Amino acid sequence: MIRIENVSTVFDTGGQQLTAVDNVSLNIGRGSIQGIIGFSGAGKSTLLRNINLLERPASGRVLVDGVDLVGLTPLELRKRRHGIGMIFQHFNLLSNLTAAQNVELSLKFAGIGNSAQRRKRALEALEIVDLQEKAGTYPAKLSGGQKQRVAIARALATKPKVLLCDEPTSAVDPRTTASVLQYLADVNARFGITIVVVTHEMNVIKAIAENVAVMEAGRVVEQFDLSELKRPGFSPATSIGRYLVSDEIRLERPEAHRKGALHV
Repeated sequence: MIRIENVSTVFDTGGQQLTAVDNVSLNIGRGSIQGIIGFSGAGKSTLLRNINLLERPASGRVLVDGVDLVGLTPLELRKRRHGIGMIFQHFNLLSNLTAAQNVELSLKFAGIGNSAQRRKRALEALEIVDLQEKAGTYPAKLSGGQKQRVAIARALATKPKVLLCDEPTSAVDPRTTASVLQYLADVNARFGITIVVVTHEMNVIKAIAENVAVMEAGRVVEQFDLSELKRPGFSPATSIGRYLVSDEIRLERPEAHRKGALHV
């Protein structure tokens, strides 16, 4: 679903060149959940933003569903981004809009439907994350976990094929983390959305991801399937990979957990 080919991203920091992503290649399977971990400054969030070109790489190609985003015109790129949802660390909800209005706004920017259709789609998206009763509530009255669930609903409303998650649980408490991850696992299982999760929290990767890429100094230095951790004698090659022996967050079976649907 996602193919990153020899991507490098360079920033100018006061006359000095900082290579945040250094010649990275990565393949992410359709319908999978890909984890990207690394310590602060490893380049993982920049790589995530390369996937939807919020950060444009200095070189390389980024193919999503077979289309190289780097070669698109601004108008073509804007249309392609409608199929790539994004969840941010700090929710990025507009405080003067209700939960439903925040979701509707993404549909309006995407040019989807009229006002009534956008309202219907927003309520359906909120139902998926069990927040339909909070449709008229403003962000200030929502908990951290509820805000992140509104953000998930907003990302799902445009029916994306890809969902990019930048540290989606770092702004919520440990108890809420499992709930947020459960919703992400559910939408992956029910809708087949390809999910990429960037985090420094090892237990998050173990709970939700199928494959993990380890980043250091802008490079992918190790990649393996999480099922390998159960194989006798297997040990990750990098120190950060070995942190994956930390405590697990246990999720329920996604197909047995959630209700709600998005209708055309």
